[in-house]
Amino acid sequence: MIERYTRKQMGAVFSLQNKFAIWQEIEVLACEAQAQLGTSGITAEEAAWIRAHAACTVARIDELEAVTNHDVIAFLTNLAENIDADVPEGAPKPSRWVHYGMTSSDLGDTALCYQITQALDLIISEVRTLGAITKRRAFEFKDVLCVGRTHGIHAEPMVFGMKFGSWAWALKRAEERLLQARAAIATGAISGAVGSYSSIDPFVERSVCEKLGLIPDPLSTQVVARDRHAQVAAALAVCAATLEQMATEVRSLQKSDTLEAEEPFAKGQKGSSAMPHKRNPITSERVCGLARVVKANAQVSFDNVALWHERDISHSGAERVALVDSFIALDYMLAKTQWILDGLVVYPENCRANLERLRGLIYSSKVLLALVDTGITREEAYAIVQRNAMLVWEDVQQARAGLSFRQRIETDPEAAALTPETLDNSFDPWSFLAHKDELFARLGDLSFSH
Repeated sequence: MIERYTRKQMGAVFSLQNKFAIWQEIEVLACEAQAQLGTSGITAEEAAWIRAHAACTVARIDELEAVTNHDVIAFLTNLAENIDADVPEGAPKPSRWVHYGMTSSDLGDTALCYQITQALDLIISEVRTLGAITKRRAFEFKDVLCVGRTHGIHAEPMVFGMKFGSWAWALKRAEERLLQARAAIATGAISGAVGSYSSIDPFVERSVCEKLGLIPDPLSTQVVARDRHAQVAAALAVCAATLEQMATEVRSLQKSDTLEAEEPFAKGQKGSSAMPHKRNPITSERVCGLARVVKANAQVSFDNVALWHERDISHSGAERVALVDSFIALDYMLAKTQWILDGLVVYPENCRANLERLRGLIYSSKVLLALVDTGITREEAYAIVQRNAMLVWEDVQQARAGLSFRQRIETDPEAAALTPETLDNSFDPWSFLAHKDELFARLGDLSFSH
């Protein structure tokens, strides 16, 4: 019996036990389809016998494979042993109908595609859980002011909830890519040695695929084309890159010089063997490191697309490592990122302190536009603003006391046309966020449904 797995069971999806259970179901379904078709000689009674007696074990298959050096033949031998065990002496062996007209890839590729749908269902569920976390926390911090940074340099005021909001949208895109990849990989092929149905009727393929929730490959060449698997690997890689982006931001915000947020630090946790004061973003760093593995593995799947003629097996060994490792790594990354972002500690006071760290320079764009509104050219306004801003910047660089940016603008004769009311508005961080509610209204419409 094939199982559908739930959260935290990714390893089980790719276990040998699950693989052979799927193989067994495919073979039994094929026998039942052959009996229904009525052209190969197998009777409904024989198909029922095969259904009732089909069984296999990982240990016995391993034992047989040590001799045959062929996993499918070892599996079929073990299956036949169990199917025929109780058949009366001299009676025809029902196992002769197992794998009738099929080739190894009919079994292996269809099963692998099914396993990938199992794995993708788990990943998609985890993405949706993380998406819901980011959306919830976006609204939690929608009124917490912080400074936005471009090139790592303070830019303009924003709210901290926008960070979570942008991640929520990225996860929605990840969900959509994963669903598209699932649709592409939910494919089966039971079409014979070169995909021509030379010894098997297409009805068998349609029947087996329908019962597994797969779509028959419209023209396989013994293998299910690996561009489908590459699409899956690409979706996993982009999702990993998205998690890497989140973890990188957490690491940046947790720097001692910034400290606007930090990942959870559990009771009893230690940060450094030498420096007891350390609270390092180790889980975020772990997510970033594993993203490199998933992204690199995608290249393996890209290289697997080009096979010789109708099929070779250069892809087989590589994807058994790369695809499985990518799924397991991404599943782990999603669980850890959920933990990080659900428990992320945010420090609004530090956010506000950093907002004013450059003595008002982050309001330069509003001052620029206010000067343009007085009637001078943009070039003239830019020169006035930049001249005063650089004086403040030099004081900040040298940690010198000096005038704030507003004070310099207020004392510059060329900016005399700016009224106190105009300056109040220009130096109000909320003036940059007049359309904030529209951003969060859009986010409110975003859904992650299970």
